[in-house]
Amino acid sequence: MVIGFDKPTKSTYTSSPSLPLQPALDVQQVQQQMLEHFEHLSDPLRKQGVLHPFVSIVMIALLATIGGATGWEDIETYGISYQHWLSRFLALPNGIPSADTYRRVFEQISPSAFEGSFNSWLSSLVRDLGAQVIPIDGKQLKSSYDRNQSKSALHMVSAWASEHRLFLGQVKVEDKTNEITAIPALLELLDICGCIITIDAMGTQHQIAHSIRALGADYVLALKGNHPTLFEQVKQWFETAVDNNFEGIDYSYDVRVESGHHRTEKRQVWAVSLEQIDQDLYKQSQWSGLKTIVMVIRTRHLWNKTTREVMFYLTSLPPNAQKLGKTIRQHWSIENQLHARIRCDFWGG
Repeated sequence: MVIGFDKPTKSTYTSSPSLPLQPALDVQQVQQQMLEHFEHLSDPLRKQGVLHPFVSIVMIALLATIGGATGWEDIETYGISYQHWLSRFLALPNGIPSADTYRRVFEQISPSAFEGSFNSWLSSLVRDLGAQVIPIDGKQLKSSYDRNQSKSALHMVSAWASEHRLFLGQVKVEDKTNEITAIPALLELLDICGCIITIDAMGTQHQIAHSIRALGADYVLALKGNHPTLFEQVKQWFETAVDNNFEGIDYSYDVRVESGHHRTEKRQVWAVSLEQIDQDLYKQSQWSGLKTIVMVIRTRHLWNKTTREVMFYLTSLPPNAQKLGKTIRQHWSIENQLHARIRCDFWGG
């Protein structure tokens, strides 16, 4: 069975080493960074009679929402609970603002201006954290279809910094369109320069690959039957190479074996530069920056059966099987972590 990015098998080896701590920043430096991103956002309460700095109100609200707050009272409770920590990098001359203060401010803030400031701040976090692998995936929200009101199911395309479990952005797929049109719009919202974008087969399109490269990023795209000619060509090439033990071919290979929950999974990754292929791939020139084709074989031994899956990928990265295998596995995090969050956010869970 040939598939693309699929959910990972649970394993006793899936935990990643702790990320290095970032250098501590002083209060003035943190405040200055925040002001740089929100300086174009006008304070609707102006200066007269203001008890709380505008940037402090905005940042407490943002942090509280990230922490699960769903209303103005929740934001106030969050601020009171974490006042000591917040006071280390926010100016709080009169303590924590009230719920009514947050409401008055955000009722009058320009949504488009706030979105621009927020995306600027978020992009800076991506750069500082080094969030290099960004999976992009679509998801139709269960039970979002309303037959009585003739509303189609809500479909979202989301981006996720997998290593740091950081939600980066989301775009609604408009009615009568699909992910192919939504993905470029999402990419434009993010500063992805220097990152690796992973997308399932729906996003494996010439224009999307071009957009990713134009923004200074690399891609790893799943190759399936929606590109039948190219898919069969890559599949047959790898089958022939395996039968001949890759004789005369310079390639990169990596294998990982993981066990847990009464099953064992073996993942084999082959990565081959286009220079090693004795033929041009179908419409090869239309894949901007394409350097490598990849084959992954996953063999899983369960208590009652053994399964084998073969997957193929196109990438602008060099043929490093170990790095590419890790990148492909990280794509699974958007299924396991992000989609659960989308469902909770949509239903207020």
